[in-house]
Amino acid sequence: MNIATVIRKFIIENFLFEDTGNLKEDTSFLESGVMDSTGVLELVSFIEETFGIVVEDEDLVPENLDSIARIARYIEKKQEN
Repeated sequence: MNIATVIRKFIIENFLFEDTGNLKEDTSFLESGVMDSTGVLELVSFIEETFGIVVEDEDLVPENLDSIARIARYIEKKQEN
């Protein structure tokens, strides 16, 4: 399973409760109301455990974590280092 698929599955199961709605790769989680700041912390914990990376405080920005596509790019970049 690729990164985007794993993230999508997590978001659907934990925030949309199986209602996929209009969740696209570039849907903003915050703007669409998919998750709030507490949800972001849950997402970060999932990312760290699942992909074996550390999400630094300075990385907690929408550019890295506000859509499936952004998260996938962020994880790929972190795994390269």
